[in-house]
Amino acid sequence: MTHLAVSKTYKLFIGGAFPRSESGRTYQARDNKGNFMANAALASRKDLRDAVVAARKGYAAWSKATTYNRGQVIYRIAEMLEGRRTEFIELIMISTGASSKEAAEEVDTSIDRHVHYAGWTDKLAAVLGSANPVSSPHFSYSAPEATGVVGILAPTGSPLLGLISVIAPVITGGNACVVIAAESDPCVAMTFAEVAATSDVPAGVINILTGRISELAPHLAAHADVNALDLTGTSVELRKALEQAAAETVKRVYVPKGVPDFMVAPGTARLRSFLEIKTVWHPTGALSLSGGSSY
Repeated sequence: MTHLAVSKTYKLFIGGAFPRSESGRTYQARDNKGNFMANAALASRKDLRDAVVAARKGYAAWSKATTYNRGQVIYRIAEMLEGRRTEFIELIMISTGASSKEAAEEVDTSIDRHVHYAGWTDKLAAVLGSANPVSSPHFSYSAPEATGVVGILAPTGSPLLGLISVIAPVITGGNACVVIAAESDPCVAMTFAEVAATSDVPAGVINILTGRISELAPHLAAHADVNALDLTGTSVELRKALEQAAAETVKRVYVPKGVPDFMVAPGTARLRSFLEIKTVWHPTGALSLSGGSSY
C-alpha cells in the first residue's frame, strides 16, 4: 500500500498561538533545488497589527521579570533546541543544501548562542550601568532598561543561526519582538517558533510572521507602537525607505555594518542598540529629605 505524503502547512506565531493568516493566503516554500517543501502562511497587515498588540502585552510582563528568570527562560530555549537537534539539522540540509557537517555546526552554534545570552541577562546592569561622578550633593546612577517592542527583519542565508542571532539579544534585554522571517526560508523559522511555544517564553515575547518582506516591512517600520527596528534582513534598496518611515515615530534603528558573520562571537552591539539608559539622581545629606529625581 502506497503511503500518501501529507504536506505541512505552517501557520503564524502570534501571542504564543499559531493562527492562520486572517487573509487565508499561503505560499509555497521550496528547497535549494526548487522542490516543494511546505506551505507557509502569507501574513497580512492585519496579522502584523495583531502581532504588535501581542508583543506589547508580552513586553509588559517580560520587562518586569527578574534578570535571573529571563536567563532561565532563554537557557530553556537552548535545552529545547538540543532536544530537536537532529530535526533542525535535517531541515537545514534540505532547505539550504548544506552538508551534514555544516548544518550540524549551525545548529550547535545556535544552541550555544542561547546559552551565551542566557548568561548576559543579569550582567547588563553591571556592564552597561554606572555610578556617575557629579559636582553636586547627589548620588547619580545609570542603568539599562528595555526599549519596548522591536521589529526584526530576519536575515537570509542562515535560517536558524541568523534568526536566533537577531532575536536573542532583543529578548535578553527584556524587550518583545515581532519578526518577519526570511521570505525564502520560512520552514526553519516556524519550526523555531514551535520551540519557543514549548519553552517557558511568555506569550507575546516572540512573534514570528512569514510572508512578503516588501509587503510587511513598510508597515512594521511605520507602526507607532513599535519602538525599535532591526534591519539586518533588508536589501540596500528597501533600507532607506524603512529608515525614513521609522524616523516618523522616532524609532531606534539598528543597521549592521557589512554582511554579518553569525558564526563569530556576537559582541554587545545588538544588546546596546535595544536598551535605554535611565539615570537617577538622589540627594545626599540633608537634601535627601526632599526625595530624588530621574531622567
